[in-house]
Amino acid sequence: MHTPITSVAPLGPRGRVAVLAAAFLGLLFDGVELGLMPVASLSVSESLLGAAYTKTLGGEWFAWFTAALMLGAAIGGVALGTLGDRIGRSRAMGVSILFYSVCAALGSLVTTQEQMLVLRFLVGLGVGGMWPNGIALVAESWPTASKATVSGVMAAGLNTGILLLAQMGRIWPITPDSWRWLFRIAGLPALLGVVVLVALPESPQWLAARSRRLSGETATPRKPLSTLFSPSLIGITLAAILVSGIPMVGAWSASKWMVPWADKVGGGTHAAYKAITQGWWAAGSVLGSFVGAQLVGWLGRRRSYLVISAGAAAATFAMFTLTAPLEPSFLPTVFVQGFVSTLFFGWLAVYLPELFPVDVRATGAGLAYNAGRFLTAVGVLASGWLFAALGGDYARVGSILSLVYALGLVAIWLAPDRPSSD
Repeated sequence: MHTPITSVAPLGPRGRVAVLAAAFLGLLFDGVELGLMPVASLSVSESLLGAAYTKTLGGEWFAWFTAALMLGAAIGGVALGTLGDRIGRSRAMGVSILFYSVCAALGSLVTTQEQMLVLRFLVGLGVGGMWPNGIALVAESWPTASKATVSGVMAAGLNTGILLLAQMGRIWPITPDSWRWLFRIAGLPALLGVVVLVALPESPQWLAARSRRLSGETATPRKPLSTLFSPSLIGITLAAILVSGIPMVGAWSASKWMVPWADKVGGGTHAAYKAITQGWWAAGSVLGSFVGAQLVGWLGRRRSYLVISAGAAAATFAMFTLTAPLEPSFLPTVFVQGFVSTLFFGWLAVYLPELFPVDVRATGAGLAYNAGRFLTAVGVLASGWLFAALGGDYARVGSILSLVYALGLVAIWLAPDRPSSD
């Protein structure tokens, strides 16, 4: 007969470092997947569409690829977040890494746009599952560490991946004749996924909660989604979805148009210009995602979100109206926009895990973070239709949709200003 353990020792220093390193790398490669199509999409479309390709059609396909990724991430964040609450954070994280890396590698074999569209959806499933499980695992393995520092490091990991990808694209330009290599490289994190599955320590808090259930000390909980929408948590859950959704919709419906815009204007004379643009944005975003976590401690949860919302709306509007690709002010403005708009994600890395009890923490964080991606998928498709209606005018699309960020000035008043306790 199995005798459950009712107490679990915290991880030692080596175990905590291993968890932090694995989660950071998982999010870094998550960032590679997120940054892949903004720099590769037009080249992929031109290669696969052949004579049928036009710049406007390329922009429309960029919207479709992005929407497919966001829809997959939304589903994966909920499904694999729930899996993390059931089988453990580290195992669910390993599954997520394997999913996004293997499906990304298959992208190197596609022969049609439709095949790539399906694979971007499948990549999104793993991308969505990585964030909630990685954040929950680190938060529970480092309970006495500075939340702002650890969360900032984790949030920076995502954008470090985008920066790494941009540097590769700068050294080896991504063109219609040479893009498949990028998808092969995106499959290499599968090795990390295997290591995480077989060797990474599990969250002590999750193990302790499971042991209490097995020993009968606590009742077997309802399904995580039922718990999140119970009377005691539904208000928190909906508010968390709202404050997570606004920066997500803003990032993918507005901000990301800067890269194909740069490719359209500068790509004819400088094949690496789109990668350089993404590199400037990613450099700002690495700093922004780290500083965003610190802002929670400096200004408080609500006040910091208000400041970030106003700043992101202003910086994004300025990027699309006050400068343009190849102008001297464009790349510095892109850097500033990357810094300001990604302050949100450092803020979320601190805020979301502390809202939910440990039994539903990965599901709650995953649902909140990724439910916004359902809205993002719709928003990106709408931006694609707007792009076509405006005759392929990147600047007008970006400037109009930059106002999405301003919705945060209202939304944050519906969210709790203090964390909940387990």
